[in-house]
Amino acid sequence: MDQFTLNLLFVGASFALYIGIAIWARAGSTAEFYAAGRGVHPVTNGMATAADWMSAASFISMAGLISFVGYDNSTYLMGWTGGYVLLALLLAPYLRKFGKFTVPEFIGDRFYSKTARMVAVICLVVASTTYVIGQMTGVGVAFGRFLEISNEAGLLIGACVVFAYAVFGGMKGVTYTQVAQYCVLIMAYTIPAIFISLQLTGNPIPALGLFGDHQASGTSLLLKLDQIVTELGFSSYTGHHGDTLNMVLFTLSLMIGTAGLPHVIMRFFTVPKVSDARWSAGWALVFIALLYLTAPAVGAMARLNITELMWPNGTNGDAVSMETIKSDEKYGWMETWEKTGLLGFEDKNGDGKIQYYNDKNPAMQAKAEANGWQGNELTKFNRDILVLANPEIANLPGWVIGLVAAGGLAAALSTAAGLLLAISSSVAHDLIKGQLNPNISEKGELMSARVSMAVAIAVATYLGLNPPGFAAQTVALAFGLAAASIFPALMMGIFSTRINNKGAVAGMLTGLIFTLVYIFLHKGWLFIPGTNSFADTVDGSLLGIQSTAIGSVGAALNFIVAYVVSNATEDTPQEIKELVESVRVPRGAGAAQDH
Repeated sequence: MDQFTLNLLFVGASFALYIGIAIWARAGSTAEFYAAGRGVHPVTNGMATAADWMSAASFISMAGLISFVGYDNSTYLMGWTGGYVLLALLLAPYLRKFGKFTVPEFIGDRFYSKTARMVAVICLVVASTTYVIGQMTGVGVAFGRFLEISNEAGLLIGACVVFAYAVFGGMKGVTYTQVAQYCVLIMAYTIPAIFISLQLTGNPIPALGLFGDHQASGTSLLLKLDQIVTELGFSSYTGHHGDTLNMVLFTLSLMIGTAGLPHVIMRFFTVPKVSDARWSAGWALVFIALLYLTAPAVGAMARLNITELMWPNGTNGDAVSMETIKSDEKYGWMETWEKTGLLGFEDKNGDGKIQYYNDKNPAMQAKAEANGWQGNELTKFNRDILVLANPEIANLPGWVIGLVAAGGLAAALSTAAGLLLAISSSVAHDLIKGQLNPNISEKGELMSARVSMAVAIAVATYLGLNPPGFAAQTVALAFGLAAASIFPALMMGIFSTRINNKGAVAGMLTGLIFTLVYIFLHKGWLFIPGTNSFADTVDGSLLGIQSTAIGSVGAALNFIVAYVVSNATEDTPQEIKELVESVRVPRGAGAAQDH
């Protein structure tokens, strides 16, 4: 059976499963559409939350970014896992005890203001739309390769699949679909990693193999990797070479952005009790750890495999020849991925070989001149393809490649569905029912939610065709927006009785506008290429802070402005203070109340 047929079987079977679950769990009421009837078991919810959380950025893009940068990009791992601990301890149980359907509804009631609720809707839609761009980018990459079609066509197919199961199933359908997607994506991620770890180190546990010995050379795997990449003019894999301030701010931005992401917070509204919200977060962390402990090994081992394929005779020998690339099946992945436009190589000096090295390193420029090289000939390697191409790079069986195809799509689609649900819930429940038409019927509200989700899918698809970066980088921008706008409002709403409606609104608007404008100045207005005013580098940025790290500064401004404005205006009403205290009091935490 050829590889294309295998891919179709794995992807087709997984899609049939998702759509079948959505039909079985079709939402019949707004409670089921928004919160799955509040009847989801904590373990089930933990698994669904993990799938919701482990998006295209985690599955497809994160290992690729770690692979080509090394230690400096471990910030993604530290920020995302650290943020989940914050979410579990500081937000999830209290928000569940408050008993609302959406994040803007909590903010509107806590700050006794329809304006605050509307500002929260705007913050949620902006952050979630930016986040979903990364998911649609991942969908296009995965479909483009495994169905052997263009990125654009793959993205459109993925949008149709999300529409089929998210619009009709709502939170109830999405929850059980995400359980299936978690099972698919975790198998797809870990099975190839186990094979590759066995090949390189003899250890079946990738996280341990990463710190083991490279069997072919007898030296430490990380030492071998450091040696080979530095010989080619790249920075050492395990060293810290970036700007420490940006690294710290970026990690913090990812942490508090994680705790402020509305599509993840919504998952804690689906469990029966407050204690279940905490247990859900704990189980989700366990399920997430299975992938996150494996990702550093995937990145490092893939980088070693790629480098050794490009230099089969060692870095002092000859580079791989064009003839070998065309005739040796070990290199078949290069021509396959070249067709997608995400991988490029070119024999610039006409010697019949493809030299891969850092042509910006002065020492390598001298070596290149001596050898007649005319620049790095691996001209393009999109970081988002690494995990998907990994089984082919390691020459693993065809069924593993098909499984990875299904896993990559499961990761992107599961999070896309959660984000789109968060957007549609806010538009239908907070904007239409909360503001425009309070007397709308339950059937009308349900239809509004479905229509708004369809519109959100259309917008996300359009933006996904023109993303502002790799999937994980685009997602990092969304985390910055959530960190600067939503997280401070939730924290102050739960742990401070002094912050009033005026302070909350001023803080959210300050954090959102500052962060969004800063991102647009560096990424282009509305992410349109060529409209940026500053380069998104440490040296070229406006404040010496890259756009992906600015969210933590926006969050600080949010807190400061909210505190100053609240203290300069009237005190919070007594009934709101009592409400806040009742949400924080452990007594009665077993049974959540729906206020």
